[in-house]
Parts: sequence; structure tokens; C-alpha cells
Amino acid sequence: MRIFMRRLGRFVVLTAGLFAAATAVGGQARPRLYTTWMSYGGGAHSSQYSALTQINKSNVSQLQVVWTFPVTGTVIFNPLVIDGVMYLQASGNTLAAVDAATGNEIWRRQTQGPIGARGMNYWESPDRSDRRLLFIAGGYLTAINAQTGDAIAGFGDNGRVDLRIALHRQAAQPLQTGNPGRIFENTMIVSLPAQGVSYDATPADVQAYDVRTGRIQWVFHSIPHPGEFGYDTWPPEAYKKSGGVHNWSESTVDEQRGIAFINFGSPRFDFYGGDRPGTNLFGDSLVALDARTGKRIWHYQLVHHDLWDYDLPQAPKLLTIRQNGRTIDVVAQATKHGFLFVFERETGRPIWPIEERPVPQSDVPGEHASPTQPFPTRPAPFARQAFAEKDLNPYLPAAEREALVQRVKSLRNDGLFTPPSFEGSISMPGHNGGANFATSAVDPTRGEMYVVAKALPTVDRLTLPGEGGRGGVPNAAAALGAPRGGRAGPIVTPEQKAQLTAQAKELLATGEQLRLESPYEFMNQNSRSMSAIGPPWSEMTAYDLNTGEIRWRIPTGTVLAPPELGIPPNSGSHFPRSGPLVTAGGLVFFATGSDRQLRAYDRDNGHEVWSMELSAASEGMPATYEILGRQFIVVPAAAGTGMFAARFGGPGPAGRGAGGPPGQYIVLALR
Repeated sequence: MRIFMRRLGRFVVLTAGLFAAATAVGGQARPRLYTTWMSYGGGAHSSQYSALTQINKSNVSQLQVVWTFPVTGTVIFNPLVIDGVMYLQASGNTLAAVDAATGNEIWRRQTQGPIGARGMNYWESPDRSDRRLLFIAGGYLTAINAQTGDAIAGFGDNGRVDLRIALHRQAAQPLQTGNPGRIFENTMIVSLPAQGVSYDATPADVQAYDVRTGRIQWVFHSIPHPGEFGYDTWPPEAYKKSGGVHNWSESTVDEQRGIAFINFGSPRFDFYGGDRPGTNLFGDSLVALDARTGKRIWHYQLVHHDLWDYDLPQAPKLLTIRQNGRTIDVVAQATKHGFLFVFERETGRPIWPIEERPVPQSDVPGEHASPTQPFPTRPAPFARQAFAEKDLNPYLPAAEREALVQRVKSLRNDGLFTPPSFEGSISMPGHNGGANFATSAVDPTRGEMYVVAKALPTVDRLTLPGEGGRGGVPNAAAALGAPRGGRAGPIVTPEQKAQLTAQAKELLATGEQLRLESPYEFMNQNSRSMSAIGPPWSEMTAYDLNTGEIRWRIPTGTVLAPPELGIPPNSGSHFPRSGPLVTAGGLVFFATGSDRQLRAYDRDNGHEVWSMELSAASEGMPATYEILGRQFIVVPAAAGTGMFAARFGGPGPAGRGAGGPPGQYIVLALR
């Protein structure tokens, strides 16, 4: 382990004044609400909102680059800024502290293993003598001194705690996660990842540690144990055998109430649940926990018995709305399948009715799909939820488009919640469509929410054991010419489907557990790497959650394509993996990867008021902060050409890295 330090005279003078100005309450600094960026997403509230107003609609055109910081590899990290110091990821396993006003490096630390991709946490003692950064690296919860980068020797084993320590099942590999976790008072809340994507994946409990010692404080089982609520929604031995149900993305804490809101993912295996009959709590559930004890306060399951990998992919958002003269503190959850669910924070009561509606049923042997699924009656969806021949992308080459027509005709396509099948089923928005991590922001003071969605239909096709897919032999999918190898999957005839069904029934008749596999397919397997569905490929929807109405909806960005293709400038970016930043200056900042642009939109109407070209694709989210009265914005531009980048004119980089441009953090301020 190496530590590099560089002392700056200016840093000492600058931070001394800022240290004196800060106050500490309950072990955490509490400056003016929404004016700092001391936690991932701006705070434990996950709002991605700032009350700073120096940069606003009248002067945003005067933004300029004031400094940059180079990084290596793909970086989507959300930096923290405390007392004039920015803490950021410089590479896969290197952290750095820099002067947030100038970019001058203060110290650099190489960690033992890769750092959690999305961010980290800051904690300080009431007298501010002890200041720590806590993050996941190489599957270990790690604590270092924020001022020096040195390990905190008294935390765990010389500064680290193995996240496997409280897991009741054996995990062969370290439990590395991109979820930075959350700190509440003196407790670090960590959501474990599910090790592996198959039937044998580990469960993904939520664990809490003392930030000072690293000792475990409580554990919440995402797959309930005997005697725990929800145990009867699984087979009796599921807690010993089943896995998944992981909060892989982000989480939120209501610090005033001491409630941790955990958004869980799907059970493993993602696309076949014959081995896990039942609704499978707490899969795809929003769960409110007592942050001090880990006890469940309330929960709401948003997808029953998930067969589509429809994780709850992003942090719940906290905001205050006004209805009928009443002020209501709510929590809002956006989903992969395009819905927005809104609840009272303390009770879990839905703000608008949620209806259980009948959904398509599975014809796969051994599967028992849920007969109904929850549908919010308000607000309206923010993503397209159906894909048919009429929706096909008109900008594909004619021959490829005709082949796609035949492919779509061969697939099962009964709308939202079409279950996976042997012939292949269309899933729209798809498990990489709709919302994803960081793709929503709120103005908590106005009751407004801004959600970015992308359109990427998938084909969920099941195969028998050993014939390929994520459920079994790792390389079998490539042998089948499956989508992850770069080609669309085969058309399965009715005769082939009948044969597969008969074989599956024979396997079930032996009494053994049937474990089907799924070589799922992103429907962008064409010479241009474009989505099979026509534009817009991504959109931002602005909601007024006081009324549940949509205020405006716009395409976000475009693709850089030859003019002769005729793709309109408002096509929407190809599959953005970035998040918005909302400010009290009346702006929504959002970066798109396929055109490498950072844009500012008018919060009131969605009109674009400013843009600039970035040096590389941006993933993650911007942050904003203030030093000595000057407001700054930092955006990571370190994702090469971007995930699922469109490709025109033949072979070339079509993803992150792949010879793309070098990465950097770009910091902006007014001229």
C-alpha cells in the first residue's frame, strides 16, 4: 500500500477558515441544507439537488473550465467536497484529495483492490478532530484519514473489514459492490452485493458497522430467515440456497427520522423462478428500516416474483409535497420498468392508489408467474413500456430492418410483464432500459422530480440446462451465437419450442430441480449498434408530485451520425448512464455520452439554455459546491465512447474504453 502526499500552503490557509466556519451535530457536519456536497448524490437524502444560486439561467452561458484532473480507466465516481477539498477516484484503485478551487493534488492513496465505482462516504467526530473517508475496496469496508490518506489502524483489521464477516453463507470471493452505502450518525450502512448471477448466488444482506471501530451493529436479511417477516413468501430452505435480492445501486437515509430506505433488486436466477415459488420478499421491494437497529418499519414490493431483472435500480428520493392544504414528506421510487411510485415516508401509504392488475402468465414448465403486478394509477409512466413492429428503428439498413421484422414476429410479445419463454419474449423497457442508478433528481422544496429514461428492449429467451446463458455454462452463450457475442439470437420455431417444453417436463418428472438458463439479448445487435426501437432513445420527464402531473418531457441529447442517415437532432442520446443535477438557480444539468455534451435545461419548461462538448463520454452525475462565494460544478468525463455507444461506418470503438479518449474530471465556474 502506498501513500503520496503533497502539502500546499494555499490549502492550509483556505481550509483553516472553512474548518472554523463549519459546525458539527451528532458526529456529522451540518452546514446549510443542500448547499454542500459531502455525500454521494449531495447528501444522505440522495436528492442530486443544490440550493446554490450563483450559477443560474441568466448567466449559465458564462460557464468556463477552470481546472481539470486526469484519470485512468472508466470513472463514474461522484466526488465529495469538504472544507475546500475534493475527494475523488483517480483510477480503479487510487483515491486522491485535491484543492477543490485549483485542482492541485494534496495526497494520493492506492487501495487494496478496486474502489466501489459510484462513490464513498465522509464522517467526522463532534469536535472534528477525527475525520474519515469510508468506502468499499476489494470487498472490504475501508476507513482512512481524510486529511492524510492514512489507514485508520483502530478500524477493523488495520483499517479494513471483510464484508463477508456477518454473511451466514460461504462466499468464495470478496463481496465488492459499487454501492457506496450511507452513514447515519455513527453507523455505516452497507448493502452487500449478490456474488454471482446464477442460481448459486449469495444472498445480499444489509449490514451496519460502527464507523469508529468497524464492529458489526445489525444485519437485515434480504431473504428472510425462519421467524422473520416474509419467510413464507419463499420455499422453506430458500434462505440457505437462494441468492440475489441485492441493493446494488444506491440507498437513502432520512436523517431527521432515522429511516434508511433500501431499494432491493431481483432474486437470482433473474429470468426463471421455478425453484422459488412465491412473491419472494424482499425482492424488488422498497424497504424502510430503522437506521439505528435495522428493524423493518414498512415495505412495498413493486414487482412480485421477478422474472425480468427489474431491480429497483436507483436511490429512493426524499421530497415534500403539498396536497389539499397539507404538507406531506414523501419518498419516491423510480423503476426499470418505467413507473414512479410515491409513498408517505413514515407509514408507506401510497400517495395515489396502486392497483394489482392481471398480467401475462408463463407457459414454461415449472414456472409460476405472479398472476398480478402493482400498477400505480398516478403519476403516468416515464418510459415506453411496449415495443411492436410499428416501433422499429427507421434508421437501420433496410436488410437488417427486414430481418428484425421477422425476428419480432417470432417472439412472444404480450406487453409489459411478458414472461421469458423458450421462443424468446420481448421485454420493454428491458432490464437496461427505464431508470437506472443516479438517473433521477428532485427539488425537495418544490415537490418536483426529474427522471431520465432510456429505451433498450431486450429478448428474454430460456434454454435447457447446459445449452447456454447466464444461468449455466459461461461460454455456452457464445457457442450459440448469442447476443453478447455480437449477433441476434436464433428464431425458435413452434416445433422447436414444443420439443424444448417436452424435454423440460421430462426433467421435472425426475424430481430434480429444473434450472433453466437465459442467453438474454439486448436488441441493439446490428451493424450500427443502435436500438431496435426508434427514437427518442432517451428522455427526461419532469413531474410535479404535488399533483402527480407531468410538467414536460424532452429527448436528452442526440447521436453523432452522418447527415445522410437523417437522424434528427432530438433523437435522444444512446443509452445514457448519467444522472441529472438540479439547482435552485432554475437549472437541470445533464451529461450525455453518445454526443459527449453537458447541457443545462430550464427547470420550468425543459428548454435547453446552454451546452458544452466534453472530452469523453460522461457517466455518473455532476456535483456542485461553493468556495469563498464562488460556485463550481464538477462532471466526470471518463467513460471513453460510452456504454452501448452507437457505431456508424463499420468497425470501431462501440463501448467504454476501446481506445476511446482519455478521461478527466472537468470543473466549471463563471467567468
